[in-house]
Amino acid sequence: MPRSFDIPVPDLTSKLALVTGASDGVGFEIAARLARAGADLLLPVRDREKGERAKDRILQRTPAAGIRILSLDLASLDSVMTLAGDLVSDGRPIDLLIANAGVMNPPTRRVSADGFELQFATNHLGHFALVAALQPLLRAGEAHVTSQVSIAADQGAVNWDDLQWERTYDPMKAYSSSKIALGLFAMELDRRSTAGGWGVRSNLSHPGITPSNLLSAQPGMGRPDDTTAVKLIRRMSRLGLLVGTPASAALSAVCAATSPDARGGRLYGPKGLGHLGGPPAEQPVFTRLRDDAAARRIWELSERLTGIRVPV
Repeated sequence: MPRSFDIPVPDLTSKLALVTGASDGVGFEIAARLARAGADLLLPVRDREKGERAKDRILQRTPAAGIRILSLDLASLDSVMTLAGDLVSDGRPIDLLIANAGVMNPPTRRVSADGFELQFATNHLGHFALVAALQPLLRAGEAHVTSQVSIAADQGAVNWDDLQWERTYDPMKAYSSSKIALGLFAMELDRRSTAGGWGVRSNLSHPGITPSNLLSAQPGMGRPDDTTAVKLIRRMSRLGLLVGTPASAALSAVCAATSPDARGGRLYGPKGLGHLGGPPAEQPVFTRLRDDAAARRIWELSERLTGIRVPV
């Protein structure tokens, strides 16, 4: 049987938390744990019906939770800006933002509504645009921003010479590239916030390995059946071998976002063998995410590609 455990989470009553990708899997468990600690939730989702089902499930666990389901397609900059504009108009400061949503390994190259390679658009550019556009609320809330990367960010590289994978598409390399880009952005956000006195703390988390929909059958993504990898991961998770469950994998992001001991510019992930599962703990930042020059480059490039500049 999978091993279950929990971590202490501070009282989050009156805190507002935004979690992307919370309609299922790890993101759902992140949101549910924050709700149990008293946070009000903003859950922007692409599929509203699926989001409402997730809301109902959280309310079954925490009946008094305050939850708003919002529409967001991270692969569309128009969608990101519409959501951000609505929230800025509402004016409530955001205390926690967990950039968790993602897509992984479409078998063939796909592009976003704006013409960017889908993994780069969703995993990185959409989150960059969201964080940039929500800066007034994040600074007002002295927010903790946690970006969910992946152990894939410890391999490969940003494909600077063909960022949109137009010449040669490799699903896993493109995924790694997008997660490295997100991690570099998160590190640069913390540096700029510290230098500019923005009051925003930015750090990183990764979930280890866990059964999730990232590798599940998704016909709309060109994947008609579950991958062999996800079948194996599910079996290992059920047996409690090496990898985690969605609930345990969620705790790395929860720890990074809420722990009084969590710091900006740091990485939090499972501390079990190979960092594949287990309780969360701080661990060395992946080598590829320590390059300050690359972080500045991805920041400036993202501003150009999205047309959104982060106010200083």
